[in-house]
Amino acid sequence: MLALALSAAGPAAADLLHDAQQRFRALEGYRVTLRSLAADGQRQVIVYAYRKPGWIRLVFVEPHRGAALVYDPAARRVHLRPFGSGHSPVLNLAPDNPLIRSAGGHSVDRSDVGSLLAKLVELRSRGGAGAPADAEVAGRPAQFVEITGAGSAHVDGVHRYRVWFEQETLFPLKVQSYDAALDLIESVDMSDAELDPAFPERLFTP
Repeated sequence: MLALALSAAGPAAADLLHDAQQRFRALEGYRVTLRSLAADGQRQVIVYAYRKPGWIRLVFVEPHRGAALVYDPAARRVHLRPFGSGHSPVLNLAPDNPLIRSAGGHSVDRSDVGSLLAKLVELRSRGGAGAPADAEVAGRPAQFVEITGAGSAHVDGVHRYRVWFEQETLFPLKVQSYDAALDLIESVDMSDAELDPAFPERLFTP
């Protein structure tokens, strides 16, 4: 367990978050195997692909193995194939439909790393952040930072984030979120992240 003192301004952490946002804006896309564990023990394993300006494709490994969905940012609709790609039916849903919200309450259209980074910046502005510390995730050198809202301040129910950014790319490899009682809400592992991969031409076709 890393114990870091919080500072009101957190300039080093502010720079880290700013730089991470800049790096993300320079990306065209990424692909990760997203492994999450919620406080109630619910596990999810999802192959997650993102391409600007906001295309998202999820293929579920656990639970609902094989289910696939594509989010179309222009139409702001999610095309869900519960029985996998190439199989009927295809459900046309709003991105915040409860059927496809994550265990942590995230909607598909705000599930990308850019949205996460915006939440980190917002929470830091409502509290503070510890100085970044050297760490490692799945053998990849990382920078660890803890961000906590002042008093009971929170962003979307999260009062504290603990984040491990890859040292070289500043891509978040692991994220833990906590409520105001400092109970774990969700832990998410993205340690196999690939940045700007060569996506198949029709990967984001509904």
